[in-house]
Formats: sequence, structure tokens, C-alpha cells
Amino acid sequence: MRSVSPPQLRLLGQFRLELGTGTVELCRNGQRLLAFLGLRGRASRTVLAGTLWPEVTEEHARGSLRTTLWKLPRGEPPLIGCCGDALLVTPALRVDVHVLARTALDLVEDRGPSFRARPPLELLTGEDLLPGWDEDWVAVERERLRQLRLHALDTLAEALIRQGRTALAMEAAWAGVRAEPLRESAHRAIVSVHLAEGNLSEAVRHYDAFRRLLNEELGVAPSPRFARMLPERLPERTAPRGRDRLLRDCLRGRFR
Repeated sequence: MRSVSPPQLRLLGQFRLELGTGTVELCRNGQRLLAFLGLRGRASRTVLAGTLWPEVTEEHARGSLRTTLWKLPRGEPPLIGCCGDALLVTPALRVDVHVLARTALDLVEDRGPSFRARPPLELLTGEDLLPGWDEDWVAVERERLRQLRLHALDTLAEALIRQGRTALAMEAAWAGVRAEPLRESAHRAIVSVHLAEGNLSEAVRHYDAFRRLLNEELGVAPSPRFARMLPERLPERTAPRGRDRLLRDCLRGRFR
């Protein structure tokens, strides 16, 4: 007997619902409803109506919710079920955001697989949550995932340094810098990689570029913790001017 693939909801990048072997097209309201419940798991009808249709009366919003539910594709089990006044997605629905969150939390909490064979760099550096959607509830979830990814990248870089996999550690650290150019922990990871490889001049050059960027943008200096990583400072002239400008441009995020 041929097995049927579980339904999948992709919210990282463009919205996509996959049922069986094909992609199902939904109206905009259907996408919003399924995305909200896919992220939250369950919500009351009142919360759903007020969040998804905030510009109309409660009666109108509840009517729009009923219409949207009626237009969703039928299936067994149904994509959305009810429990009293609450609506909830079927447990069979696989949501890519939850895979990302579990992977990132496993890294941060040092649990689950060690990722020694294949670090999840592609997952941690993938697309944002529903780019182009400007609803407040999407923005909140997008920022939550961004912060979770950044913490996971920091942790992954540190773990890869301890394993001696400095090239992959550098990839993880630079991914964090590209996502947030002023985030010190990602820059500390880059300097740690240089030091692990014995490249003191590279470490000093990166620290100096970040120090100047931080001063220009925020008027502050790197933390004492960062400064203590470099007990022996080298002259800044060790870096050719053109290369130094290129590094500073990268730190500003111009090549993101």
C-alpha cells in the first residue's frame, strides 16, 4: 500500500502548502489563517478574527473567518480542527519553522545530535519568515526567529572551533555578522577562529575594523571581554589600506 506524505507548510521564504504530491494554491486570507495557526498551533476564534481582520467590526471579522475556513481544502484529517471556541492545526501538519526552532534550540541548549557530521548551516542561514508580509504578528515571529538563529550561529561557531573545524566555524561566524553587523558575539567568533589558526594579524585586523565601526555607528567601544582576547596588539599598518576598507565595508553589511 502506497504511503501518503504528511501535509507540509513552508513559511520560510514564500508561503507554500503541500498536500500529497502537489502544491495547493490558497487565497490570501487562507494563507494568513494557516500561517497564523501553523506558527501558534492553536488560537481562539476571537483572537484569530481580531488579529487577521483588525480593521472591521467583530461580527464582520468572524464572518470572514468562517468564509476562509470554508474555502480551505478538504482532507482527512482536516487541516484545521476545532476544540470548543479554539481552532487548531492537525498534528500531522509539518511546519518548517518548527524544524528550524527545534534545531536552533537543540544547539543552544547542547542537546540532541552533535551535528559533528553535518552542521545545520544551510538551515540556520536560510530564508526569513514570510518576506514581504507586513502584519505585526508576522514581524514579531520573524524577529524571534532571527534572534534564535543568531544565538544558534554563535553556539555553532564555538562548537566547531572546539572541534578544530575552523573553516566551517568561520562560515557560521560570518553568517551571524551578515545578519547583524554590529553583533559583537559573532565578531568574537571570527577573531577566535583566526587565533585558533594562529593568524594573529588577521585577528587584530578584524578587531580593529569592528572597533572603528562600533565607534562610528554607536559611539561605544567593544567589551572588555573582546579586548582581552588580544593580549598582544599589532600595528594597524599590517593591513593594506584597500584590504582594510574592504573588511570595513563587509562589516557594514554592504555585501549582505
